[in-house]
Amino acid sequence: QVQLVESGGGLVQAGGSLRLSCAASGRFFNAFGMGWFRQAPGKEREFVAAVNWSGSNTLYADSVKGRFTISRDNAKNTVYLQMNSLKPEDTAVYFCAAGESPNASITQASCASWGQGTQVTVSS
Repeated sequence: QVQLVESGGGLVQAGGSLRLSCAASGRFFNAFGMGWFRQAPGKEREFVAAVNWSGSNTLYADSVKGRFTISRDNAKNTVYLQMNSLKPEDTAVYFCAAGESPNASITQASCASWGQGTQVTVSS
């Protein structure tokens, strides 16, 4: 399994930006698609964005399309989530996860490795 550690969360005002990072350990990081999920208080965890093994293909939830950008640097074993134009409804714990295939079609059920999460709070 891949070990994942997220960072970059924090408190930001609405309209602001944050960049989350997810550092992975393990030799086969670049063999897997990677995803970001989030869980708001009292809600189920939901898909945010995913990227395939090379970074050439990305997928986004409708709620973040045009505001968030997922990317990866395989040389650094790191995946990023750039979040712009943040809204209070983006407040959640954000989790990084590794898929079980090279593509970006990631679901929660298909992710074998998860990070511990990083809190993002957007104030109005």
